[in-house]
Amino acid sequence: MRKPLVAIVGRPNVGKSTLFNCIARARISIVEGTPGVTRDRIYADCEWLSREFTLIDTGGIEMDATEDIAAQTRHQAEIAIAEADVILLVVDGRQGLVPADQEVADLLRRARKPVIVVVNKVEDRSGEEAVAEFYALGLGDLQAVSAAHSLQIGDLLDKVIAHFPKEPGQDYDEAVIKVAVIGRPNVGKSSLVNAILGEERVIVSDIPGTTRDAIDTFFTRGDRSFVIIDTAGMRRKGNISDPLERYSVLRALRAVDRCDVALLLIDATSGVTEQDTKIAGYAHEAGRGIVIAVNKWDLIPKDEKTMQSYQAKVRQQLAFLDYAPITFVSALTGKRVQEVVDLLEFTAEQHAARIPTANLNEVLEAAMAANEPPTDKGKRLKIFYITQVGVKPPAFAIFVNTPSLLHFSYRRFLENKLRAAYGFQGTPLIFHVREREG
Repeated sequence: MRKPLVAIVGRPNVGKSTLFNCIARARISIVEGTPGVTRDRIYADCEWLSREFTLIDTGGIEMDATEDIAAQTRHQAEIAIAEADVILLVVDGRQGLVPADQEVADLLRRARKPVIVVVNKVEDRSGEEAVAEFYALGLGDLQAVSAAHSLQIGDLLDKVIAHFPKEPGQDYDEAVIKVAVIGRPNVGKSSLVNAILGEERVIVSDIPGTTRDAIDTFFTRGDRSFVIIDTAGMRRKGNISDPLERYSVLRALRAVDRCDVALLLIDATSGVTEQDTKIAGYAHEAGRGIVIAVNKWDLIPKDEKTMQSYQAKVRQQLAFLDYAPITFVSALTGKRVQEVVDLLEFTAEQHAARIPTANLNEVLEAAMAANEPPTDKGKRLKIFYITQVGVKPPAFAIFVNTPSLLHFSYRRFLENKLRAAYGFQGTPLIFHVREREG
C-alpha cells in the first residue's frame, strides 16, 4: 500500500520546518532510533487516526530566485508539489498576506492538487481575525495554527487525512512478492534486473540516473510471483541538481514503502558509502525485509579470504542490518544472480512468518533461565509472556511489570534468542513493551 505524500511548502521564514517538526515529533511512526542508522529527516513517516502518510519538508520558495541555491530550492519544492497528494501552504499570520504568498499560490493552483492554507503563528483568538485575508489566495480551505506551541495541529491533520482515499488498497495481490531495487546511481540496478529477468526489459546506461521512474516488472519462478520495482538511483542531495533526479528520489522512497523486500545494491569497487547507509536506514526504519547484494564482484581481485573479509567490512559498516543476508554478484556475467532470487523469496517468507504464542514463550522461558532479567534499584524486571501481533515485519508484544526495566541490551538478547530459534533472516523485528499488573 502506497502511503499518501503530504508536502509542506511556502515562502521562506513562515515556519515550515517548525510545522514539520511539530507533526513528526508527535506522530512519527518509527518507534525508536537504532544505533548506526542515519537518515535525512526531511521525510517523516507519520500517522493520524490510524492513517499513515509521508510528510515532506521543503525549502522556501522564491519565485524570482536567480542564485543557484535559491533556484535549486524552488525546483526541489516544485518536484515535491508534483509528487504530493496533499499540499500544505504555510503562511505567516502575524505578517499577513504578502505578494510572495500569492505567487506561491499561483504555482499551487496550476498543480491541481488538494491544498490547505496553514496560517501559522496564530497563538490566540485575536490573531484569528487576520486569517480571513488569506481567503484572497483563492485556494479555499484554511487552518490557523501555532506550530511553535502545537496549537490546532489536530484540526489541521483532520483536514489532511480527509483528502486521502477512503479505502486504501493494495497495489498487488498479497501473494505477490514485491521487491524494490535500491541503491546509489550507477551501481548496476537496471543491469541486475535485466539479468534476473533474462531479457533486456530496463534501459541500461553508464550515465548515472538513467532510470528516472520506478518501473514495475512482473515475473514468475515456479509457483511464486514477483514484481520488481527498479528505482532511480538515490544520490547525495548536495549532488542533485537535475529536477528530474529529485523527482526520482521521491519515487524511490515510495517504492520502498510499497515493497515487501528491499534489494540493496552496493558497488564492490567503492564499498559501503555514507549514502548506502542512509538508503539502508530508510528501508530498515520502514520495516522492510532487506537483502544486500554486492555487485561488480567480477572486478575485485580475489584470494581465498577476499569474500569473508569484504563481508566482515560490510557487517561492520551496516551493523544495524546484521540480520540481512549478503551475496556477491556480477550482473554483467550473471554470477550468483539466481541466488539473489532465492534470497528474495526466502526473505519474503521470513518477513511474513508467524510463530505460535506457545512456541514463543518456550523460547522466552529458556532465555530467562539462561540469563535472568535485570534489576534496577532493587526492582527486578518480570516478563510475563510474549505474543506475536503482526507480520511484515514480525512484531511482538512483551508484557512486563515495569517497561522501563527492559533495557535495550536485554531486549537485544531476547531478539537474538528468537532469531536463533526461528531464523527471521532478512527482516527487522519490532517489539512493543506493554505493562501488566502481576
